[in-house]
Amino acid sequence: MRINFNRSTNYKWMHRLTPVQILVLCYLIVIITGFILLSLPVATAGDESLSPIDALFTSTSATCVTGLTVVSTKNDLSLFGQLVVLLQFQLGGLGVMAFSTLFALILGRKISLRGRLLIQEDLNQYNISGLVRLMQYVLSFTLVFQGMGTFFLWLRLRNFYEGWDAFYHSIFHAVSAFNNAGFDIFGNSLESFSGDVLINLVIMALIVFGGLGFAVLVEIFYRVNGKRFSLTARLVFIITFILLVTGFFTITALEWNNPATLGDLGTGGKLLGGSFLSVTARTAGFNTIDPSLWKPTTLLLVIGLMFIGASPGSTGGGIKTTTLAILVFGLISFVSGKSDIEVGKWRLNIWIVFKAFILTILAFSWVFFSTLGLSFFQDEPLLSLLFEATSAFGTVGLSLGITENLEAPSKAILIISMLLGRVGVMSFAIALNMRREIPPRRLPEGHVMVG
Repeated sequence: MRINFNRSTNYKWMHRLTPVQILVLCYLIVIITGFILLSLPVATAGDESLSPIDALFTSTSATCVTGLTVVSTKNDLSLFGQLVVLLQFQLGGLGVMAFSTLFALILGRKISLRGRLLIQEDLNQYNISGLVRLMQYVLSFTLVFQGMGTFFLWLRLRNFYEGWDAFYHSIFHAVSAFNNAGFDIFGNSLESFSGDVLINLVIMALIVFGGLGFAVLVEIFYRVNGKRFSLTARLVFIITFILLVTGFFTITALEWNNPATLGDLGTGGKLLGGSFLSVTARTAGFNTIDPSLWKPTTLLLVIGLMFIGASPGSTGGGIKTTTLAILVFGLISFVSGKSDIEVGKWRLNIWIVFKAFILTILAFSWVFFSTLGLSFFQDEPLLSLLFEATSAFGTVGLSLGITENLEAPSKAILIISMLLGRVGVMSFAIALNMRREIPPRRLPEGHVMVG
């Protein structure tokens, strides 16, 4: 996949597409490629190939780093099938265009302006300056974090697996955790290691760093040299910290005496279990305790965390932490009677607030209607369907155990949800708009009573 398009080639039609449309097209190409590979007999552990809808669902879930599965990654997929899934959520986590750029840089190719615009859209960056250097940092951070995660996981997993199996399980889950994918080859996520402190801490660390966003990781790196954090980075840190702490205390309190989850564990086990749930609920999809055993109140809280998701430019989904921050500060400014939306010593552009509001409305609307669609085809509790729909849109991967029993139309709904969650619901809506020019006119201002 080349970034530097040339008008003299046979791909002139691509120049009529916007960067957002090309981005969506690239994700579709990766999904279709994965679908073809997973449909091959060699991709399954048994004699039968995956059904077309199951192969498409698995390919979409991997590319969109979701983790929802209609087949067992451990039991139903062969080594070849698992490696296809591994490559797909590595591509999806880094971003398809970002990965293409890294490949182009390795080959010594120059990145055109159009290529930079694609990277900007894929990583959700504000401007195009420094994007190529950012890509170099993306590769470095990815190798470092996934390498360290693989090593520390191997230190424990070598006690359960031998030789190659220990290394393979380590690298698979390190890559999956850093990309917030949630895929596992243990067979029951991390439930067998619910009391293992090292494995829990390593997975949580990978999830958090992967969910901060590559641009923020670069700022942390530069902070060593005394450079100040940007407003985006500060908001990411603040909201991430608040969500993690609030999620930890609330989930731990709710499940503290639940005998099916944390109730029978010691104090240390309860604190570890609550911490892991708080981290994984926002976007990762791993679980050390079966989600179907959680209390309904906990499920509602987790649905909220999944809807918010990770941070912009990260490997996670959701409406993003900065979107929540902008909405909160916008509300505070409105209630205070201020004409400007103020964040510390900064004033936000009103269009940023407008974009955050529209994005949230679109996301909420899609989750609502997808839940409604699932209810037509599935005889399951409404809370379970809402949980499944939010998990798909937030590219989380947590499930109450109904994914494998979904009908084909329900799988199709979740496939669309996962793609929307990875590309971005607003970006997808823009991609559907084929008009490239805005009419040079401005209508008269109207007044409407609100409230």
